[in-house]
Amino acid sequence: MSLIHKFKQGDEFFVLDVNTGAVHVVDELVYDIVEEKKLETKEEVLKKLSGKYDEAEIAEAYDELKELVKEGVLYSMDMYEDIAHSSMDDRDYIKAVCLNIIHSCNLRCKYCFADEGEYNGHKGVMDLETAKKALEYVVRRSGPRRNVEVDLFGGEPTMIWDTVKEIIAYARENEEKWNKNIRFTMTTNATLLDEEKMDFIDKEMGNIILSLDGRPEVNDKVRIRIDGKGSHDQILPKIKQMVEKRDKSKHFCVRGTFTAENLDFFKDAMYMADQGFKEISIEPVVLEKGHPLALKEEHLEEIFENYDKLFDEMARRKREGDEFNFYHFNIDLQGGPCVYKRISGCGAGFEYVAITPQGDVYPCHQFVGKEEFKLGSIFDDTYDAEMGKTFKKAHIYNKPQCKDCWAKFYCSGGCQSNNFAFNGDIKIPYEIGCKMQKKRIECAIALKAVE
Repeated sequence: MSLIHKFKQGDEFFVLDVNTGAVHVVDELVYDIVEEKKLETKEEVLKKLSGKYDEAEIAEAYDELKELVKEGVLYSMDMYEDIAHSSMDDRDYIKAVCLNIIHSCNLRCKYCFADEGEYNGHKGVMDLETAKKALEYVVRRSGPRRNVEVDLFGGEPTMIWDTVKEIIAYARENEEKWNKNIRFTMTTNATLLDEEKMDFIDKEMGNIILSLDGRPEVNDKVRIRIDGKGSHDQILPKIKQMVEKRDKSKHFCVRGTFTAENLDFFKDAMYMADQGFKEISIEPVVLEKGHPLALKEEHLEEIFENYDKLFDEMARRKREGDEFNFYHFNIDLQGGPCVYKRISGCGAGFEYVAITPQGDVYPCHQFVGKEEFKLGSIFDDTYDAEMGKTFKKAHIYNKPQCKDCWAKFYCSGGCQSNNFAFNGDIKIPYEIGCKMQKKRIECAIALKAVE
């Protein structure tokens, strides 16, 4: 079916052809003519709009729209559903792994999905032999893929720094034999960074994610040390030093989280930008209903206002040459990601897995500890292919609420873990997250289109 989405962002009007991804920046007349399901007849449009616009202008705009329909860039048909269903029996290969090397942390963040690093009783530290087996497990199951991404995750991975170095050394020693390019990334709270660690990270990590929640008063309410004090003043200088070591060819991101207590997260994004950071992410917290920091339906209006403020500021900075990247506003209108990824999302459970310190395999780090989703073990080289297929089949065309949604090719049906946590079903989207995602996509499209 054909599908159009139209929206206003700032002072501009936008029309998105969902199936081709074509974005049209239009005037108000064209915006009023276009309807989401189909282009009405010229007679219907004239009857509807003749009191607001000159009839000759309406007719001219209508004829131009008909040409776009004829060219296939407006009201285009969906070309991908058959691809999605027919690819279900293709062989899958792991391309990325979240290596949970430690289920312990030296912070006590109030919103931590991982129970402050302890993963709901699944404590533990991955020893080197387990880490080696985990790498070998992933390499075996990566098939013909040349590139494999390994995210060293926790808890706080720098707490076992010697193991981090040994894991990477083992991979480097065997890459050629494995015929693989192993790309390491790491997520860290930055508390334990020092000169030696920073130099090593800069050399060996393809990406580094540094956690900071923005303004000192915001960060220190939620990102708390074991002694009860805030972490901002300890980590900000270290994050700055780490970022200064990265040249433009090396990736990094300063990542924050906003909660019910800082719905004005625009100020936190500006705080990060004013510190000189050019790669910023502030993610909405995902917490169970009733948690004091959880986001609610009534928060959405203020959240959307903050996304609008962020859009306006980023557009202004782009014009003035002082821009920064905001992760959720990054979008490629020309070519990516590939169709398969747009349909299936992150690949959790069939292209992406998480491995615990005990060697258990789960669809992703947020499923760790949910025993019904355990995929296997690296020690007996098992993998539940049927469960993997269940995750693969949870694509946008098998999610009734996503199939006819304009945002489906950008959000790919949302996070499977969040869907399960809120609805008990990976195929039913997390509603509040869905609404926030749509707003971010509109901002991202508009920002890219008005460059």
